[in-house]
Amino acid sequence: TWHITGTKRFITSGDGDIFENIIHFVLARPEGAGPGTKGLSLFLIPKFMFDFETGALGQRNGVYVTNVEHKMGLNVSATCEMNLGEKEPAVGYLLGEVHNGIAQMFKIIEFARMMVGTKAISTLSAGYQQALSYAKTRVQGGDMKDMANKASPRVTIIKHPDVRRSLMTQKAYAEGALALALYCARLVDDAHTGTPEQASQARDLLEVLTPIAKSWPSEWCLEANSLAIQIHGGYGYTRDFPVEQYWRDNRLNMIHEGTHGIQAQDLLGRKVRQQGGLGLKRLGERIEATLKACESDPAWTPCAQALRQSWQRLQLATVQAWQYPPAQALANAVPYMQAFGHVVLAWIWLDVAQSDGANDILSQGRKAACRFFFRHELPKIDAWLGVVSTGDNVFGELPEEAF
Repeated sequence: TWHITGTKRFITSGDGDIFENIIHFVLARPEGAGPGTKGLSLFLIPKFMFDFETGALGQRNGVYVTNVEHKMGLNVSATCEMNLGEKEPAVGYLLGEVHNGIAQMFKIIEFARMMVGTKAISTLSAGYQQALSYAKTRVQGGDMKDMANKASPRVTIIKHPDVRRSLMTQKAYAEGALALALYCARLVDDAHTGTPEQASQARDLLEVLTPIAKSWPSEWCLEANSLAIQIHGGYGYTRDFPVEQYWRDNRLNMIHEGTHGIQAQDLLGRKVRQQGGLGLKRLGERIEATLKACESDPAWTPCAQALRQSWQRLQLATVQAWQYPPAQALANAVPYMQAFGHVVLAWIWLDVAQSDGANDILSQGRKAACRFFFRHELPKIDAWLGVVSTGDNVFGELPEEAF
């Protein structure tokens, strides 16, 4: 065992009376270790010491709350500042090898990042269902098909075109992001239970898809929650309806388990380049399989052509980005990740829609959401990849005093 001293911040559910015990995973630097992440080791530090054989609790360990953060959302859990080793020794158990803490922690973080994306999808879905219900019952204004008649009957706001556009945006985000999360979950299963070839390909794909599974829902599901507020009008800005809480809760997802900028740097700076771009190649193979499946169905030809062009544009921008020095290339890592995510979601949507042989009302909704995404969302990538390809860095060259 080791004695750990120091302070940890922003610890979700750092303490609470509803838990019998709390186990903290802590990165710490042993005395004499070098600087940087290579000097870190990973420790297991319990609130109460316990018997590893029976689980029986023992004496209190030296890890205590010294502050509770006052957050804008997610108030169901206490986010704490924890002090270790000040009142009494904080005993920690080394996990893995000394100085191998980052590698050990990332085994946890990669799964946690996918769960962040899943949580964002859940919060979006709750907001979408609330907005949809409100739009179907709130009566306001006349039908725009009869605008000239000022005495026309009042209609529910789901009849209004802009409300429908807003609802379709939320639907396209929610169901597309859920399909992505389920696809990644299947890859995790394949990585653990598939044949050696399946497992290898699944791991390669997860390398490039994990930053998207975390970042895309955390950004666009938040935008969808904003649209849910908008549909409620002034009521959306009050606490009469839960949509304002959904937005506040969802806002954290772009921050924790690696901020949006960190995910983008990981994607452009490492994931798409490692092993000679193998993960990108694997993704291209899956996209090509979907495109081939569309060849026998003319209904999806326009979407297939748009996806092929977008994928080629993304590959070109990946090469063009690294014509510039690393600092300049990574300055536009976020727009690169936004474009990458939209291309991935377009592929996921097309894969879902073209393989859907049903024609019931739910199937009609899914296919419409797919076409909506291709027509309204996918074209956004041109603006994002434009700055990536040109290496625009106007903000990087500006003196700090000019900001």
